[in-house]
Amino acid sequence: MTFTFDPVSFSVPLALAAHGQADRFRRYQKTPQKGKQVYLNTLAVYAVNFYLQCLGFETELETSDSWNPSLQTLMDVADLTVKPYGKIECRPVLPQATTICIPPEVWEGRISYIAVRLNASLREATLLGFLPSVQTREVSLTQLQDLDRLGQYWLQQHQNQGDRSVNLSQWLDNLFEAGWQTLDALLGSNAGNFAVALRSSSVDGQPIVQGAKSIDWGIEAGNRSAVLLVGLFPEAGNTSRGSRWRERWGIRVQLHPQPGNPYLLENLTLSLQSLEGETLREVTSGSSDNFIQLPRFKCDRGDSFTLVVRWGNHSVSQNFTV
Repeated sequence: MTFTFDPVSFSVPLALAAHGQADRFRRYQKTPQKGKQVYLNTLAVYAVNFYLQCLGFETELETSDSWNPSLQTLMDVADLTVKPYGKIECRPVLPQATTICIPPEVWEGRISYIAVRLNASLREATLLGFLPSVQTREVSLTQLQDLDRLGQYWLQQHQNQGDRSVNLSQWLDNLFEAGWQTLDALLGSNAGNFAVALRSSSVDGQPIVQGAKSIDWGIEAGNRSAVLLVGLFPEAGNTSRGSRWRERWGIRVQLHPQPGNPYLLENLTLSLQSLEGETLREVTSGSSDNFIQLPRFKCDRGDSFTLVVRWGNHSVSQNFTV
């Protein structure tokens, strides 16, 4: 029986740097079997990281479990963090194998699984395709989806996170939903510039809490990103006696370019909508806008609203509850 498989694939030469890293990780392991597992996993992660960086994706090897010798010992793991989407799993496939093997410990917490064929000499790795999710230890390679669909799949999944409502009251306790962070956590040393822009645009001065979310428009936009910024301002006349929560809040929403880009993409639209889809307020970026913002609006405790960001045929929406 002849096995045939011809997806859109990508080959990566495994140079001395790849083998040097794999060997360093192998030396931490106590048994030859575990050492071989870590070695092959490292080569697979190296190949996928190379591929994604060629496409302009931002990856973080250092925050991946596969780059941590202690976690390598505890698990069969070959993950790679891809910002802002999440973790992928890069599974090595031996030369004659017809299936991709995925250990149960990585069936959750991954946005996709990439099959990486290693040749017999371990001098070349070929990315065969990906799986959106898995529920079994072995999956036929014929079930893989083409690599050229990977970026669009991640973008769609990232956008769909907006269906879940963000509870703004939890931000007061420094609890942020997936995809949302404090300014400092998301932007590091650049956070101060964003905070000044938000504060200076409001008659109320300093917001009591603010959260930020990165929006990646993908390869079509040259992998340029935007930062959605939401600030909550206490309303004058409300009391916080006996509680940290005020009954009414002023809300300011801004959209900034990612640090390193001076301007937003042209024709980016930021809109405030009711949960029924009615557009209440809207603003669109020009060719030289370094940020855009919605007019400040007020919400009572328990109110809900939706923010929508659009560029071309792409859109990201997020529901909020006060």
